[in-house]
Amino acid sequence: MKIALASDHGAFELKESIKKHLEEKGIAYEDFGCYSKESVDYPRFAYIAAKAVADGTCDYGVICCTTGLGVSMAANKVKGIRAAVCTNEMLAEMTRRHNNANVLCMGQNVVSFELANTLVDIFLATPFEGGRHQRRVDLLTDIENGAAL
Repeated sequence: MKIALASDHGAFELKESIKKHLEEKGIAYEDFGCYSKESVDYPRFAYIAAKAVADGTCDYGVICCTTGLGVSMAANKVKGIRAAVCTNEMLAEMTRRHNNANVLCMGQNVVSFELANTLVDIFLATPFEGGRHQRRVDLLTDIENGAAL
């Protein structure tokens, strides 16, 4: 398993904490930036990491900004990405279990570093249930491809 990591300056410290957590667990990752607390534009970094998930370079993504909202909007513009902002354990589990999300988004001003690491663990360990949920994920793909429902 390989994780695409990215953040803007507002969540640089959170991304660095998650990197350390992944290293401790022996989980491979690629850091797509940013690389300091110098002000940057979050859509650029969210896009690069999301593309790595969409093209199969990475299996999942973890992308952070101050709230998680901006990076989730940017990531969801990439075809094949289902990015979700998660702020608690139930959301991290259910977005994988029912939505087959492939990118976890979090905000440094919203979750603690400890909670963020827990959410990463849950997100990566939770399988997609499929079944009736697959039909709904397929509808998301249809919408993405311009189908009228």
